[in-house]
Parts: sequence; C-alpha cells; structure tokens
Amino acid sequence: MEKRPSYLKLLETGELETRAEQARSILASCTLCPHECKVNRLNGEKGFCKIGKNSVVASFGAHFGEEPPITGKNGSGTVFFSGCNMRCVFCQNFEISQGLEGQEVEKEYLAFIFLSLQEGGCHNVNLVTPTHVVPQVLDALVLAAREGLRIPIVYNCGGYESVETLKLLDGIVDIYMPDMKYSDNQKALKYSRVKGYWDFCKLAVKEMYRQVGNLEVDEKTGAAFQGLLIRHLVLPENLSGTKEVCRFIASELSPDTVVNIMDQYRPCGMASKYPPLDRPITAEEFARAVKWAEKAGLRKLLTF
Repeated sequence: MEKRPSYLKLLETGELETRAEQARSILASCTLCPHECKVNRLNGEKGFCKIGKNSVVASFGAHFGEEPPITGKNGSGTVFFSGCNMRCVFCQNFEISQGLEGQEVEKEYLAFIFLSLQEGGCHNVNLVTPTHVVPQVLDALVLAAREGLRIPIVYNCGGYESVETLKLLDGIVDIYMPDMKYSDNQKALKYSRVKGYWDFCKLAVKEMYRQVGNLEVDEKTGAAFQGLLIRHLVLPENLSGTKEVCRFIASELSPDTVVNIMDQYRPCGMASKYPPLDRPITAEEFARAVKWAEKAGLRKLLTF
C-alpha cells in the first residue's frame, strides 16, 4: 500500500508555509527544545546546540544501515545535521554532534538535498538529529515540496523534545524514530547533559504516537510510510533503564509499537572517562534487555 505524504496536503492549503513561518519565528528567542535557551538565533546567537540561523549538514546520501522498515529495498535518504540538543558522552557521531563538522547551508541547498535523495531512489528523507533545526527543515521542505518532493519524512531524534515543537510537525512528519535513551533523569543529566530527560521524552513520544500511530509498511517496497519506531540502545549495567522504558511503551502507547532493542553500544566520544560506559555491553546484558521487553508485552521487537 502506497500513501501520499501528509505534508503535500498542507502544501496545497498553504498550511505548510504557515507552519514554517511559525517555526522560524521561534528562532528569535529559541525554545525549540526543552533547554529553552531563548537566544536570538536569527542574529547568529547560539545556545546549547551551538547552531545559529542556518542548519549545518555533515553528510547526506542513501543509507542501508538503518532498520529494515526504514531502509526498504532502495535505502533511506539520510541527512546528518551537525550540532545537537544533547551531549551524550558516548555519542557515536561525536565529531558531528559536538565537534560541529559539516557545512552551513541555506534553505535552497537543503531543499536540493531532499530532492536529490528522492531522485536517487531513496524511500524517504531521514532527518538525523533535526530537533534544533526544525525551522530550517520546514523552510527547505516548502521549497522541495513545490518542486515535486513526494517521499515520506522521517524524524530521527534523541527523544529530548518539546511537545510544542512537535505539534508544529503534526501532518508534516510521516515517521517518527526517537531514541528512548534513559528512564532515569539523573543518569541522563550525568551522561547526556540534559535535565528532565525521562519526563520530556515520555510526553514527546506520546505526542508522536498520537500523530502517526503504529508503524505501517508498504509490502511491495518493504519501507514504512507512516508511524512510530522507537530505538532503545542497551547500555552497560542497565544505565538505560530498559525495563521501565519497555513497560512505558507497552502500557502508555501500544504493545504493537515497533521497538528496536539495540546491542551495538561501543565506547565512543568521551566514554572512556565514564565507567562502565568504557566497555561494550555483554551478551548477557543484551539477552536480559530483550527478555525485559518481551515480559513487558511488546509484540513487535526488532534486534537490529
């Protein structure tokens, strides 16, 4: 089953441009995420994310290393944005998220990127770490949609989101793919430098689920066209709080939520300074995490 991306309906009514204008106005006193830095990014001021008026793109292209419903047969059109509203000490993209490697781009070039991914046959535009550049993305999406963009938008984020910002994306984002990194605010503060992570993450994921529901996949392409897919990275000594995360998903969202329990943790960034994050997880730790997910009642687990 193929589905027309929802943002095309908003383009036709003019609502997509209105949403872009609303998002852009937030940059004058930025409250896009829970940090609420209130800096004037339109004038080049920078807050926690270290990004000003324009987005910074580290790389883009067809990606085949995502979950099968995101990659499909032809790959996911990933756009890796530099900067981040989290500072995970173990970030696997440390040079991008905190080192800010990449090129500052105007909305016209970002729109070109979106269209080139579609031209290359990608199933979707996969926005990687987009929370802090939502206005820039929407400005580019308006241009790209006018020029014929018609593939789904994937919002691939760390889970530290503002519900108010997510509401601007209602009817625009087709697939939400958030991390649920921790079920403990103090651990999130220590290892990712964010306050109230679990509280904000729960509210955000509920809003995402309200907007798009369970994941729906086109049988012909193997690619999802709408819905929620949650990622949960298992950390050493259960720093990620897997049991509580899975209980929340099963009870507060749906047992049929697609959840990827991930085993690929490895020490990156500054992880060597933060034991036990200075070592990979063990097979036993991962098996225990999967068992917790199954006991919570989750029926659509990925272990990719």
